Amino acid sequence: MRRILWFRRDLRVEDNPLLSLGGEVLPIFIFDRLILSRLAVADRRLSYIFAQVIRLKEALQAKGLDLKLYFADPLDVFASLSKLGFEEVAASGDYDAYARERDLRVSHIIDFNYLHDTYIFRPEEVCKTDGSPYLVFTPFYKRAKALFRAEHMQKHPFVEQQLFPLDYEGIMQLNNSEPIRLPLELTSIGFRFNLPEVASTDEKLDALALRLNDYAENRDFLSLEGSSDLSLELRFGTLSIRALLRFLRDRKRDGLTTEPFFRQLIFREFYASLLYHFPHLATQNFRYAFKGVENIVYFQAFCEGRTGVPIVDAGVRELLETGKMHNRVRMICASFFTKDLLLPWQWGETFFAQHLLDYDAASNILSWQWSAGTGVDPQPYFRVFNPYLQSKKFDKEARYIKKWLPLLTDITPNDIHNEAYLLANDIEGYCKPIVIHKEAAKTAIRCFKES
Repeated sequence: MRRILWFRRDLRVEDNPLLSLGGEVLPIFIFDRLILSRLAVADRRLSYIFAQVIRLKEALQAKGLDLKLYFADPLDVFASLSKLGFEEVAASGDYDAYARERDLRVSHIIDFNYLHDTYIFRPEEVCKTDGSPYLVFTPFYKRAKALFRAEHMQKHPFVEQQLFPLDYEGIMQLNNSEPIRLPLELTSIGFRFNLPEVASTDEKLDALALRLNDYAENRDFLSLEGSSDLSLELRFGTLSIRALLRFLRDRKRDGLTTEPFFRQLIFREFYASLLYHFPHLATQNFRYAFKGVENIVYFQAFCEGRTGVPIVDAGVRELLETGKMHNRVRMICASFFTKDLLLPWQWGETFFAQHLLDYDAASNILSWQWSAGTGVDPQPYFRVFNPYLQSKKFDKEARYIKKWLPLLTDITPNDIHNEAYLLANDIEGYCKPIVIHKEAAKTAIRCFKES
């Protein structure tokens, strides 16, 4: 069979179902013009993706294959390739609303072979006995554990394939005019080179092995480096989810505690399932009519790390400088954004989407809905994180805060975690809190209660 292999969220050679198909193949990667048009020219994700695509191209070449790169609308790519006698395009499922609509339209041009790769389970696999989706995580988790089999960890073997004869040099730009071959450079697709420093996957797995026993206790503490730091690899598929599961299986055999980390992987599955079954969650509340208050002044202060709440401002500044933010800080920031500032959660979700290196639509959207209290399985609207208590608990010595807010270096941790101190004292170069937490929380609860 002659087929196109469309790499997307699976930028690797090892354990890739695309490379277990055989036949005559044309491996491709498309820099989607529509998606890229929404991004800033210095977007870190493009630097990371471009580097991984080049790495994939080299890995394929080492196996006698190659990767043809396009800068175009995917529909134009397949309209062009359909004339070359291909019988199908094979690609791993991508389940957000844009991807599903795009893939449907591509399937009208050429037969589409959907492969399962990005998640442990297929989106319809973990459901109730009547086929309806779970709306609460705990029963979803129990069902997922009951369904989990060795097959979910099975490695896809590499099968020898014949490379379709074509020009694989540079990046092919398609638009209304004649195709143009661009240099194999990030600037060719309109972005600046700003490659973030990322540890190797092997280094991260080695570090995770040392953290597993204490993962449940340490992952929320900001200065302990207790998380896996693998969200980026899972987002872009440079690490197979099955390879990660096999890693956990082997560590469990070594006597390490793996269940708490596995539970977090199932949370990722849960959010993907919800967005698949309820695509309107991307922009709309699942519950409660309250949609927030559109306050541009508050929004700008948050986005610039100028709220006067140290843990929130530290998190935002980490995000702006690195494209990363600790998961506990994401929750604190999202709660402050939606409850203390009463801003629409969609604004915060969009802000994170613009800056997070590991941005994943399902995880980001559902996490924001959880924090706002508007989602399928939400934090109750009357539960409002106190950012000062959160920072005192998870950053007691204020090491994380002082790392990203060095102007607070001389302020004691107790004062950093004390709203009354911050309101009453002038700190050179740092603003006072723009809201009083207790009053803001009462207002938020009233707004949700009345909605």
